[in-house]
Amino acid sequence: MQHQGKPKIRLGNNYSILTLISFTFIFSMWFILSTSGVVKELFLPSPGSVLLALREMYQEGILLSYTFDSTYRVVVGWIMAVVAAVPLGLLVATSRKSEALLTPVIEFARYLPVVAMVPLTLLYFGIGDLQKFVVIFLGTFFQLVLMVSDVVANVQRDLLRAAATLGANRWQIYRLVLMPASLPGIMDSLRITIGWAWTYLVVAELVAANSGLGHMILKSQRFLATDRLFAGLLIIGLLGLATDLFFKWLTRVVVPWSEKAGGKA
Repeated sequence: MQHQGKPKIRLGNNYSILTLISFTFIFSMWFILSTSGVVKELFLPSPGSVLLALREMYQEGILLSYTFDSTYRVVVGWIMAVVAAVPLGLLVATSRKSEALLTPVIEFARYLPVVAMVPLTLLYFGIGDLQKFVVIFLGTFFQLVLMVSDVVANVQRDLLRAAATLGANRWQIYRLVLMPASLPGIMDSLRITIGWAWTYLVVAELVAANSGLGHMILKSQRFLATDRLFAGLLIIGLLGLATDLFFKWLTRVVVPWSEKAGGKA
């Protein structure tokens, strides 16, 4: 047992080192290009300028409030999509009638560009937070239904047949076989779609918002304040990275039997 633990420790250390190297490389290239004059400050502000912009926004009281507003909108809009999409995905994957009834409609709707529907969401829901929730919902719901459906449909049929042979009823097959087998894939789908939610949040806030990181980015673009624009992108990237790490941790906690929970070899 002792021999099995050592390689994992080494792998974890190597993973952290490689991650640190990749970020160090990107930061170094950014620093060199922006301070050497190869790229003008207007197009690529230096890391120092971006840090100063972050400090200014903090002193103005908009850094934390805008970050909170955007995070709140992403979480609520994405949860609305999850609550509706996961049960629907399970239903589509386990019922031929539901698949025939719903899949063509979902396939049709998922190809509709959400950006093109933003004017309609403004018309129907106004410019408040509800409109942002709807944009995020539309951007993640249809994709998530199909992703969950695909994960559930790929559960080995032998497991279901074995459970039925042993006398399990439909509910027991759902609870004891289907859900545990599909939960790792569903967690992956949730992790991917919350990243998309951030993309659609910025789309919503670029069009009509009085606060939020997307609003701040649009305002910075109008005044060519690229340091603040980069600061907004940096915050969104860090929030996305933190969310991704949270979901990986949650996957290890919720589905420890998943092969991915232990990381890739």
